[in-house]
Parts: sequence; C-alpha cells; structure tokens
Amino acid sequence: MSTLQKYQTELIEHGMAVGALKFGTFALKSGRSSPYFFNAGLLASGPVLDTLCSAYASTIADALKTAAAGSPGLPEFDVLFGPAYKGIPFAACTALLLHRDHKIDVGYAYDRKEAKDHGEGGVMVGAPVKGKKVLVLDDVATAGTAIRQAIETVRKEGGEVIGAVLLLDREEVGKNGESTIEEVDRLVGGKGRVPTILKMRHIMAWLEQRGRTEELQSMQAYWDQYGIKSA
Repeated sequence: MSTLQKYQTELIEHGMAVGALKFGTFALKSGRSSPYFFNAGLLASGPVLDTLCSAYASTIADALKTAAAGSPGLPEFDVLFGPAYKGIPFAACTALLLHRDHKIDVGYAYDRKEAKDHGEGGVMVGAPVKGKKVLVLDDVATAGTAIRQAIETVRKEGGEVIGAVLLLDREEVGKNGESTIEEVDRLVGGKGRVPTILKMRHIMAWLEQRGRTEELQSMQAYWDQYGIKSA
C-alpha cells in the first residue's frame, strides 16, 4: 500500500467528517457500480478549503519545480481555470494560496453554465484566457468527461491548456485500455502534466491503516476489475 502524506490523511478525514467521502454502493456515470464516492461539493467550510487548496497549491508548485529541473511536470502558466460550479471556489482559493505561500502569481477564471446574454456577455468570468497558458483545476477523474469539457471550453475561448491538476484520480482504466490520466496527458501536451492530490490507492491505504477490512476488500475487488494494472 502507498505511504500517506499528512495532507492526504487530513483530506481523507475531512472528507469523511463532512460526508464528501462515502463507502457503500454507488452508480457512476460510466455505468460502473463503485464501492466509494467522493462529492467534492461538500468540501465547503473554511478549515476544509484551507487543507484542500493548500494541497492544490503545493501540488502545483512541486510540479512546476519538477518541470524546471528538466523532468516531466507542469510548465509555467498564466491562469487557473475552475469549471463551474465546484471548481470556482477551488480556483479562487488556490490562486490566493499560490501567491501567499509560494510567491506564484496567476489569475483565475471560471465558466457559466449558460452564456450571459447582457452586459459583456459570454460564458467566461474572471481573468481573460485568450492567448494565455491555462491550468485546469478539477475534482474527481473517472472517465474524464468533465475535464475534457473544461479543456474544450478554454480552447474555444482562445486559451492554451498546458495541464490539469486533480483532487482525486480514481485510477480506472478507460474504454480504450488507458488510464484517464494518460488520456488527458496526451490532450494537454505531455507526460507529467496532470498531477493529482489523492489517488484511489491512498484511500485504500487509509482504510488499511484503520483496520476497515470490509470496505478495503470491496475497494480491492473493484481495483482488480477496473484499476490500472501498471500501478
């Protein structure tokens, strides 16, 4: 099992405390029946946002340093994009913490579900993305549908998506046999451009540490059926 970092343990425990992370039986959009579900929309208090967005900011800063050293990672970017609706507070708080804690100054933007038909109009709010390098912030990746939509939204507005950072990678194989991360890596220009804060294996490690055997067994059975085999 994977070794857990302190911030990963804190995120899992915050998620459990507010009901964002649940174990049971859940139908996913992909049609799969999952033994766990993560609803990032419930990460909605000051302490939880502090932990979550500090983790986003640290993950981004580390990936930038990795790329600067010549290894696969994130290239420099201008704007964080948080897809509506859950991504909006995450992008705003992460931009603030990148500035405060890491001296990295970027703008943030988000989209509307429906285009505004008065005033300045359009679907985008916040920092302009046209002609800019954009990093997409997303919550949970299963099949990758939402993140693909976010990439397309930014591109339609003239922005260049250089990467994405995820709260949780479910580490599942897609329809073509690749992991979702591998597919998105290709979309945004290269390996190492989709760093994640949590992975399914981290949740399994947390269950193992706490002796939650029944839930761990259900997670292992799901991994055996759908998990990426190269991990």
